[in-house]
Amino acid sequence: MSRRRQHVIEKDDAITFETVGPVRGQVELIVNEEHFERVVKDGIMRADRSLDISTADFKAMLIPKDRRNADSIVEVFRQLADRGVEIRVLHAGVPSSAALDELRCVLPKNMTIRRCPRLHAKAVIVDCQKMYLGSANLTGAGLGAKSNKRRNFELGVWTESPEMIDGVLQHFNALWEGHHCESCGRHDVCPTPLEEPDLG
Repeated sequence: MSRRRQHVIEKDDAITFETVGPVRGQVELIVNEEHFERVVKDGIMRADRSLDISTADFKAMLIPKDRRNADSIVEVFRQLADRGVEIRVLHAGVPSSAALDELRCVLPKNMTIRRCPRLHAKAVIVDCQKMYLGSANLTGAGLGAKSNKRRNFELGVWTESPEMIDGVLQHFNALWEGHHCESCGRHDVCPTPLEEPDLG
């Protein structure tokens, strides 16, 4: 069983999740501009099997290829998906218009997007083996290569701790699979639980 599913327990035809208690593991502090190198270049762009991303905001942030050209994160996702990487993006708000325009062109077959308006956690899990957990959204100001004068002030941690990654994946999977939807008190802003963006 893959790590991303190992906490799911089937009992009497019901699926439950183990309680996540205090989890400790070695981490590396990531500050401001370090996000781009560590999370985007060393993490997202080097995924081999899977990417699980939790973000409040989803924008078509630009990733420079050279001094004059840049790909958007959507194009990077497309390239990864074409190589067989399974991508899950869980976000809170509607993707930016630029991101939606690109997604309308061709939604990669290995990429799934779901929306939970209550989501505020930010995480990037690469191949179920490396993880960023911190304040940065999937935006240029958060994770992108913007200048020092335009970039957000962000803090986060990078870890390869299996215990920490398992704990976050357990939480991610519970949200992804809608285990909180029935009892959620925000149906007024989420009439269709886990709706994917309208790409029509």
